[in-house]
Order: sequence, then C-alpha cells, then structure tokens
Amino acid sequence: MWSAPPAERGFFPLDEELELPMGSLSPRLAESVGLLGTLIPFEQVPATLVFFSRVEIDQDTARRRTEAAGGALVQVEKAEVERIERECPPVPPGPAIQQLSADGAMVPLVHGEWAEVKTLVIGTVGERVEGDGSPAAHTGELSYFSRLTDAQTFTRLATGEVHRRGTKRAGEVCAVMDGAEWLHRLVDEHRPDAVRILDFPHAAEHVSSAAHAVFGAGTAAASEWLGVQFHVLKHGDPDQLLAALRALPVETADRPEETQAVRDAVVGYLEKRRGQIEYAEFLQRGYPIGSGAVESANKVLVEARLKGSGMHWARINVDPMLALRAALRSGRWTQAWAQITGQLRCEAALRKGRRREARHPVDREAIVAPPAQPSASAAKPKRPPAIRPEPKGLMVNGRPTPNHPWKKPLSRAHVANASRAKL
Repeated sequence: MWSAPPAERGFFPLDEELELPMGSLSPRLAESVGLLGTLIPFEQVPATLVFFSRVEIDQDTARRRTEAAGGALVQVEKAEVERIERECPPVPPGPAIQQLSADGAMVPLVHGEWAEVKTLVIGTVGERVEGDGSPAAHTGELSYFSRLTDAQTFTRLATGEVHRRGTKRAGEVCAVMDGAEWLHRLVDEHRPDAVRILDFPHAAEHVSSAAHAVFGAGTAAASEWLGVQFHVLKHGDPDQLLAALRALPVETADRPEETQAVRDAVVGYLEKRRGQIEYAEFLQRGYPIGSGAVESANKVLVEARLKGSGMHWARINVDPMLALRAALRSGRWTQAWAQITGQLRCEAALRKGRRREARHPVDREAIVAPPAQPSASAAKPKRPPAIRPEPKGLMVNGRPTPNHPWKKPLSRAHVANASRAKL
C-alpha cells in the first residue's frame, strides 16, 4: 500500500492571503497577549487574559509570544534604518519648533549586572497658558525610541524615528539635554544646527552643589543665596550668575580647599556651556528649557516595566520589550502590530525553508556540472525494435482469422441497441 507523507506545519493558503499569524491563537488573541505582556509582568498576563477573553494560556506562552513580537519589531525597525541609509528617501516635513531630548536609565540584568538603556524623545513644541496667565512653551505629540546599546549604535538606530518625525526639515530644533558628550554627538549626527539647551534642573543642580559646599546643605544661608541665583539663572544674565559663583566665600567653609574645588568645577562646567544657559532668551523665543519629557520616559517607558521588584532581564530580551513599549507610548501600536505580524510570517517561512533543505539536501554540484557524454567507442549499438508475437490461431499476417472475436456475429441485444441509437 502507498501512503502520503506526513503533513508539515505551515500556513493554509487562505491564512497567507489574510495575513493571519501562525499558531493556535486567533489574530485578536495573539495581539492581546502581546499587548498585555507589554503592559504588565508576564506572570499577571494569564489571569488578565482569562478575565477578558475566557482563554487560558500559561506564563511561559505569554513571555515567549511577547518577546517574539518585540524581536520582530526590532528587526523591522533595523531594516527601516538600513533602507533609509541605502535609498536616502525624502524626509517628511517637521513642525515649526521641535524638541529633541535623550537620556539614559539603568536596568537590572541577570547575574546581578546593570546596564544603561538610552531613550530618545521627540516632540512638537507649542504654547500653553500658565495659571497666572503667562504663556509658556509646551511639548506634545511625543514619540519614543529606546535601546540597550552603546552610544554610537544608538545614534545610528535612532535614524528611523528621527526620519519619521521630520527632524531634518523642522523649522527649529531645540536639543534640551544634560551635559553628557554622547548626547551632543547624537545631535551633531541628526541636526547639527539645533539650538543646544542645557536642561534647567540639571544646571540648577550644579549651582546648588556649589552653594551647599560653601554654606552647608539645608542651611538658611544656602536657601537664601539659591533663591536669588535661581531667579538670575532663569530670567537674568548668565554672566551675573557666573560672577556670583566666583564670589562665593569658600574661605569661610570648614574645608576651604575642597569647597573651592567644588566651586571651581561648577564654574568651569557652566562656563563651557555658556551658550546653553541663556534661559531668558530661550523663554522669550518660546523654546522649552527642561528635559522632563525624557526623564518621564525613563520612568514610565523603561523603569515601570523593566525595573519591577525581583526583575532581572536577559540582555537579548531588553530591546524587544523596549521596542514594544516605545511603539505603544508613541501611539503607533496598531501600525507596529501589523509590521510584527508580517515579520513573524516571513521568519516562519524562512524556518520552513531551512527545515525543507535539511530534510532534502540538494546536490548542487550535480545540478551545475553538465552530464558526462560517453565516448564514441563506448557507445552501445542500438537494438532493433522488438516484434510483438501474434496470438496463435487468431492473427495471420496481421489479419484476424475467422476464429477471431472480431469475426463473431453480434448478439440480438447488441443489434437492438445499435438500432435504437440510430433512431
């Protein structure tokens, strides 16, 4: 008996046409698992899914499916960066004023290791009215990009988000960041003519460190001096603030030499960034002076999901989760999930092709090499065509004998049927 070979796992033709995901879950349930795994710890996903859909899965399934979806999105975004570098497509238009901020946050990895996740936030700067009726810069329409990698690689991978937001064609770009060098290299790469603004709370923190070193932390003298200088820093002349710092009475401190070193370090830090602390002019132009958007992103996008109690992440699984959360926080979940589904189907097709090649290896040399031609001396003589023997007593010289069935008379039934056919 012959039997058909066992069927392989794959997509039904209609599934491929409808672009359905592979697996036992429906498209809606698969997306629900990915969304829940992006929002809450994996151990909470099964009970939440049962509550909303009455479908039961285990924690490992929730983790595996969420991380696979995130990994697919990482590949999609990496491919987009490569496409932009290769094709140099036109940049979409950007807003009149755009804010660009970046920062890092530490996350726990397995084996007690900690690593820095870098996050980029891009937003559109508008105006809103404060409680006292005065106008103030407000940054909205925020989008995020986050990765666990070195500064150079992060700068390159952020190309996709920078391109999508039209940063190169924005009217003015305000790069509001702290003083880390890698941040300015990122700005140099994507918008070198951006207005560099030192984050105001960051600058105020440096001024506070000098005052606390001289007057003592929490003292009335330190609070009084800082109250005046913070107002000068935000609304006055930066040179006036620098002069006040140089005039601090370091000789009256308990440790004059150490206090002077702290004061001089603060003065040197702010002098080097003199053009980045002209906050009065920035406010007059309607520019933002704080990087609270990226600091908030560190908390709600990164730490809220990756820095929970008892969490320790394998390095390979950090970027997939960051990609999913960035897409969700940027308001692009639906678009991102469609890309994830397509990428997962492509990966499944590639795995199927590799398994097929492993089961049925192809001898490529036999295909490429032409078949060997036998030599003339080795060629065998052709045999004459065989003559089929005629049945004994039925055929003579190719003609039927009287005893042949063809010569027998037709029966009455055959004649009757033939007559009716003619009628």
